[in-house]
Amino acid sequence: MALLDKDGVRLTVDDTVASVTLTNPAKRNAQSPALWRALAEAGRLLPGTVRVVVLRGEGTSFSAGLDRKAFTPEGFEGEPSFLDLARGSGELLDATIAEYQEAFTWWRRNDIISVAAVQGHAIGAGFQLALGCDLRVVADDVQFAMRETSLGLVPDLAGTRPLTDIVGYARALEICATGRFVHAEEAERIGLANLVVPASELDAAVQDLVAALVAPPRDAVIETKALLRGALERPYDDQRTAERAAQARRLRDLAGLAD
Repeated sequence: MALLDKDGVRLTVDDTVASVTLTNPAKRNAQSPALWRALAEAGRLLPGTVRVVVLRGEGTSFSAGLDRKAFTPEGFEGEPSFLDLARGSGELLDATIAEYQEAFTWWRRNDIISVAAVQGHAIGAGFQLALGCDLRVVADDVQFAMRETSLGLVPDLAGTRPLTDIVGYARALEICATGRFVHAEEAERIGLANLVVPASELDAAVQDLVAALVAPPRDAVIETKALLRGALERPYDDQRTAERAAQARRLRDLAGLAD
């Protein structure tokens, strides 16, 4: 059933699997503040039964990035233009960008695994949205690019940390500073893509992955995801401690002794 369908975003849920779809293929799923608010709302509307969330874009492109209206003096109808925001207070500007970022951050919650199905263009904000997900299955026609610096801007939609975690500092800097395209073969080689398939097989490949992700017991997957996310920041000995605590919880649960 559809729980949300507005501003270029549709959320549907089928038992343990949710699909979030960008629904403006005529504009290559270009993004706007309204779309970002709808994406954030989709995260808040997820039922507790959902284990996997699949993010898709209708048409030939996943998302070509920020709608070009953002760079005009008038901006988007009913929204403050970026120029207006720049002229306002620092507190308002910071709060507005923080609100925009919410659309890109909920995908890594420990209680779900998110999978981006990416075809065609994933540019700028589109690239950062794909980076927001835990996993990426990409079509062989994919084109990732971080074009913000060419516009005199920076990637500010929570994409710099996952990109650096995935490909390392030097390669992340080179990708962002040059704004060049990263195609499918390279994306798989450097870890941006978990799997590359022909475009005609993208949906089937995602379905196979989703089936594998929902097969193990949910609590074991949640604990494992939390451990792996924490491993990025914890010292080695602290990570060992976290592993022991998580395993103790699992053993007690399996023995019927959990609180």
